[in-house]
Amino acid sequence: MTATETIAVEGHIIDSLILAKVLDSILAAGADYRILDVTIGRTNTDASRAVIQVDASDDDSLAALVEELQVHGANRIGDHDAMLVACDQEGVLPEGFYSTTNLPTQVRVDGHWLDVVNPEMDCALVVAGPIVRTAPMHRVTVGDLVVVGGDGVRVEAPQKLRGVGAFEFMSSEVSSEKPKALLVARVAERMQACRDRGGKVLAVCGPAVVHTGAAPDIAGLVRDGWINVLFAGNGFATHDIESNVLGTSLGVSVDAGLPVEHGHSNHLRVINEVRRWGSIEAAVEGGFITGGVMYECVKAGVPFVLGGSIRDDGPLPDVHRDVVAAADAMRELVDGVEVALMMASTLHGIATGNILPAGVETFCVDINHAVITKLADRGSHQALGIVTDVGLFLRDVVARLA
Repeated sequence: MTATETIAVEGHIIDSLILAKVLDSILAAGADYRILDVTIGRTNTDASRAVIQVDASDDDSLAALVEELQVHGANRIGDHDAMLVACDQEGVLPEGFYSTTNLPTQVRVDGHWLDVVNPEMDCALVVAGPIVRTAPMHRVTVGDLVVVGGDGVRVEAPQKLRGVGAFEFMSSEVSSEKPKALLVARVAERMQACRDRGGKVLAVCGPAVVHTGAAPDIAGLVRDGWINVLFAGNGFATHDIESNVLGTSLGVSVDAGLPVEHGHSNHLRVINEVRRWGSIEAAVEGGFITGGVMYECVKAGVPFVLGGSIRDDGPLPDVHRDVVAAADAMRELVDGVEVALMMASTLHGIATGNILPAGVETFCVDINHAVITKLADRGSHQALGIVTDVGLFLRDVVARLA
């Protein structure tokens, strides 16, 4: 081992297993460690701290490992200012730019630690006077000062969510064998607490929400003020409108659960009519759409972003066909979001997880446990998984909130 770095990690690093994850990551990378100092908090509210010497085979391996460890809140020890390099090409970051996590982050500039105002993973850090913000690479312009390297950057270790004690047992591998009634009760409690604080609840919905008959429950939550922002795709919005205009979802009767004659084209006819109106809002105000989630969003003034994909039929006129523009539109709406419900959506769920700060209480509900695992694997470590049918889940949540 020829390269050495000293790091520190502090917070609730024992009971949340952060220290164990840091040490495991070091060994998994083929490096070695020596714990130089450790202080363990005596109570649940006391923070713990560990100082660790990390030894790797070369400087490049060590730099990559230290960057990986920051996902767990491990920081280099030192008092160096961050290195700032100006962009010389629009939409292109300087070589060696610091790649962010979604954890609370600070940057040292002129001897002062500055908070990053909008933590988001997989972005760059741009410094403008006393303001430090994250920026995806397509948003940087010539002259933007970007943090390069890891010096002068520190992150906070992931903290327990407020009142998360009831979820501690969920730290095990994702499993369908979880007490669903308890999980549903806790989700409803977190939504109620968020509402009481004046925070926002974000819903991310896939088409299966409609297919399982849960769209009326989402519509009720929007109407009653429980959902404040909606992210979805062309499929969810289309089938929500189809079910309310024609009584089918992907050509299957929502009442009888049976295919209807020529129902395979129903969603196309609905898309075509909404396109004739020019927008979902115009179709609502004109009386073509008289109920459903999209109807309630328009009536309640709840903002929504519909992100498109290459497989979309139509699409609906409100759908963002440029995925980069869709992500930017989503970023504009996450401020103030404290609780996120990701329901039966893989791509939109992961996309949303990528732009949410780690402090947002995130619940991923899907019948397929692999969706929840993918979300966590891509950096949304705060996401708590509930493996169940989204229709049954929403029905129970609505009943508890009522």
